[in-house]
Amino acid sequence: MTEEKLEQPNTPVFRMQKIYIKDLSFENPNAPQIFLPQGQEPKVDFNLQLGNKNIDDDHYEVTISITAKVLDQKADDNTTMFVVELEHAAIFLLKNIPEEHIQRVLAVDCPLMLFPFTRQIASQLSVDGGFMPFLMDPINFVALYEKAQQHKKDA
Repeated sequence: MTEEKLEQPNTPVFRMQKIYIKDLSFENPNAPQIFLPQGQEPKVDFNLQLGNKNIDDDHYEVTISITAKVLDQKADDNTTMFVVELEHAAIFLLKNIPEEHIQRVLAVDCPLMLFPFTRQIASQLSVDGGFMPFLMDPINFVALYEKAQQHKKDA
């Protein structure tokens, strides 16, 4: 195929153009004592927020913000092992996408592309902090989007 056929004027374009960290924090408040006990039983308090904003006609910033507080539930006081706070973002080019599909692309497709990178950063932070890798479970962004749409209809 020639380049002319690949870049027809009305062909939809969806592409991640830039990926970056907006904010990052790792806290290890009980070091070095947290490393002494054996047989810790981690419990995760996890929060995920999605955001997006229009930058110009064809560019959008999509953010995934996570807060993960990992506690030792075996300890009498649920001792904090570590806390990760991460706001991870990307700029996406969305050109010639029908208006009725934009919100779904921003809420589902963009986070699906960004999340593996967010997951890797959080995992590496925990390792660099002296712990086992913190592996976030995959997120079903389609289900989150559909649930949000249902809440809008019910309201």
